Amino acid sequence: MSTPLLHVDHLVKRYTRGVFDPTVTFSLEADFTIDRPQIVGVMGPNGSGKTTLFELITGSNRPSAGRVWVNGQDIHAVRPRERDRVAIHYHQSYQVREFQRTRPPFLMQHASTPSPLVHLFDEPQFNTQDGYIGFMLDFFRRLRAQNRLVFLCLHPNERYHIEILRECCECFIFVQQGRLAHAETLAALAQDARVQAYLGRLAPALAAA
Repeated sequence: MSTPLLHVDHLVKRYTRGVFDPTVTFSLEADFTIDRPQIVGVMGPNGSGKTTLFELITGSNRPSAGRVWVNGQDIHAVRPRERDRVAIHYHQSYQVREFQRTRPPFLMQHASTPSPLVHLFDEPQFNTQDGYIGFMLDFFRRLRAQNRLVFLCLHPNERYHIEILRECCECFIFVQQGRLAHAETLAALAQDARVQAYLGRLAPALAAA
């Protein structure tokens, strides 16, 4: 049995308020496995937990419970300076997120790969001019052809965002209030009433994709 490219293993992140009697203000739960290279489309309202999920996958945020395995290596056991050789998070302007240190690096593992196997693009700003969208889609496809796993997170507010997801993504994740829904197609995702409410006027475009 081959090692999954990504295994998000009963992952939980809780944010709390208060010291002596802490109250949970937000929680994220995720448990899924992706066996092969592909491009995954991610959507969800602002504040739903998408960025938190990406930060947990790349090790720049510590989970409350669970683990993230990239090609069999626990991302949170990798030395912080080497985690971007395993999974890398590009946030909007393609700035790489910082990593939190949990213990001295010399007690942690070296990255098992020289370059990242998982690439997470968090709401990139697509320029509709000068063929920029085509360039980025080609870039995502090249990564996939190099046996990389690509996550593309968009917050659709124009129809062409739906077209981008339809054209390049092979499966989809919808995140709302810290919970994940998975679908193999946009049309299947469109059956979820929560997705329809989130997209509003763009929902018919998703169903037709």
